[in-house]
Parts: sequence; structure tokens; C-alpha cells
Amino acid sequence: MRHVVIIGTNGQLGTDLRAVLGGFRVAGLTHGELDVTDPQQARSVLTDLRPDVVINTSAYHKVDICEDEPAMCFAVNATGPYDLSRLSRELGFTLVHFSSDYVFEGSARSPYREDDAANPISVYGVSKLAGERLVRTFCPRHFVLRTTGLYGVAGASGKGGNFVETMIRLGKSGNPVRVVDDQVMTPTATADLAAAVAALLEREERGEVPYALYHVTSAGQCSWYEFARTIFDLSGMSVDLSPITSAESGSKARRPAYSVLDHGRWTGAGLRELRPWREALVDYLRAKGHAGA
Repeated sequence: MRHVVIIGTNGQLGTDLRAVLGGFRVAGLTHGELDVTDPQQARSVLTDLRPDVVINTSAYHKVDICEDEPAMCFAVNATGPYDLSRLSRELGFTLVHFSSDYVFEGSARSPYREDDAANPISVYGVSKLAGERLVRTFCPRHFVLRTTGLYGVAGASGKGGNFVETMIRLGKSGNPVRVVDDQVMTPTATADLAAAVAALLEREERGEVPYALYHVTSAGQCSWYEFARTIFDLSGMSVDLSPITSAESGSKARRPAYSVLDHGRWTGAGLRELRPWREALVDYLRAKGHAGA
């Protein structure tokens, strides 16, 4: 049985990965047990564990704060993955690393393919692009998975939940809710992404899928405002919801106006496309016990 190590095991993606990797021997590591910004600790822990696969879910993803903390942002999102890549070469494990739609500037009007030019417009986006390029350059056995709009039952560490839970909380407050309507992406449930990673690793074990950069998101697209409206509709909540522009939101970091990702390379490798984002949202809301779902 192959040995898989999950870095960031208590996060929303790490939690769902543990639930679906039943065909593997899994070791989940918290931030305290393996901090990717500490290369000596990473070397010691992974040398002892000798995994076949390392799944790196760690990320510094507070996008606005990244503008003021570029050193920490790059330490987690770029230098850490680089150090893991060197360990992958030395210890012989496969590295699964997650990147972001924020590597694109957002000027396209059709889904971005993996070979489209990346041109990030935020510190966070630059750091994620740097991390994925370092992994692809220095790690011979890598899967770099770009994804978008993640939400999961466990919630995102450091963010106090996720977008869905934030909307539910704001909706229950009785106050007006304002959400940007000029940023289009694909909400992606971490439960579905985790299942896709499990399928990927099973095919890798059989030698049926090439190491590469892949786009993996739910199917479909919407704006953040449309996502919020769907959350409230499915939850049976009556909320004073209005669209605003990115400029009106006052966010420090720029976000891509359009960052939907094409899945052609993923399906071309014989892997199944994830289900539509609305279907995944229904299941999430039911699992969380939100009325009306």
C-alpha cells in the first residue's frame, strides 16, 4: 500500500483528502508538525516517513494581507514548494501541489488553458506562479493542480470559515449584503477536488497519467454575486443582496475579472471532469445543516 503524506491535514482540503484516500496509507501533518517554511524540519520529517506521495495543501491565501506581507507570502507559496521539490528529487516521492486561478490577469473571456500565458496582478498571484514554476522545474514527479474558489466543510484555516459560511453568517445578521459581480470564477467544493486527487493518484500508480500541470475545478462558472445569491436561494434565506464592483469593494489586492479554467488536459488524461458547482453546493449545504438545502 502506497504511503501518502498530507501537509496541512486540518485544513478544509486536507480534511476531505483524509476522507477519500482509503486505498492508501495516510499520514496527516499539521502546521506544527511540518512547516513548509522550515526546510530542516521538512527534511527531517519526510526522511523519517519516506512517503511515496506528498500532498502539499499549505498556502498563504489571505490575498489582501499578502500585499503587505510579501516575504511570508513567498516563503509559504514559493520557497516552501521549492524545498519540497528538492526533497522529492532526493527521496523519490511524487509531489502534488496546488496553485490558483490568480496566476491569470483575467482579461480573457473564455476558460484559460494550462498553456495560456500567466500574468498575475497581485502579490498572492505572483507567489503562486513562482511556486508552481519552481515545482515544475525542480520536481521530476509532480502534479501541479490549479483550482478556484475552494470551500469545504472544515473551513479554511486563517480565514475563519469560507465564502459560503461567511454569506450564511452575513445573511442571518439581517443587514444588507454587498458582493462583487464583476469577478467570474468557478466555486469548487474541496470534497470533489479531494476525490479527483484520489482518482489521479490511483491512475498514477498504474502509470496511466503524465506528470504535468492540470486545471481542476467544478464545472460551470458564475460571479461571486451569483454564487452568493445561489447560496441564499438554496438555503431558503431572504436577504437584502446587491451587486457591487471590485472598485466599490475596497479590496487592497486586485483580482482577475475572469478566471474560469479549462479542463481539457485533465479530461484528455482520462480523468473525469468534476460535477457542476451548483450540485456540489447543494450537498455542502445539506452536510452543514443549512435550512432549505
